[in-house]
Amino acid sequence: MTTEPSGQKSRYRQYLEIVTGPLEDKKRYRQYKARTEQLPANYRTAIDALQRYLEFFGPGKADSLLAMLEDLADLFEQSAAGGTPIREVVGQDPVEFAEAFLRNYPEGQWISRERERLTDAIDRATGDRP
Repeated sequence: MTTEPSGQKSRYRQYLEIVTGPLEDKKRYRQYKARTEQLPANYRTAIDALQRYLEFFGPGKADSLLAMLEDLADLFEQSAAGGTPIREVVGQDPVEFAEAFLRNYPEGQWISRERERLTDAIDRATGDRP
């Protein structure tokens, strides 16, 4: 394999990233998972459940999702280090916590795009918008 000119990716890496996504994102995700594996078992269970929910309803863009997950890891690491009970972190309604957490990361949320698409379509259909 030839060396890459400054600022350019090799053709192999370009092809690989088309198929698998940016390698930097994969590295960030692995670092996030390594961080969560260091949490106490109950915190790890809670963050895994939140991660699943946030991945489903959260940003569709990898960089936005990773930023959100890294912030979640920060929150849980600080909570575990300070001995803050999980209920004090997420409250009595974990869905409410997750939804409030998601509101801080609106960029790239597929649900936001779909809501906007629905509103635009109805506005066009009713003549409220050209």
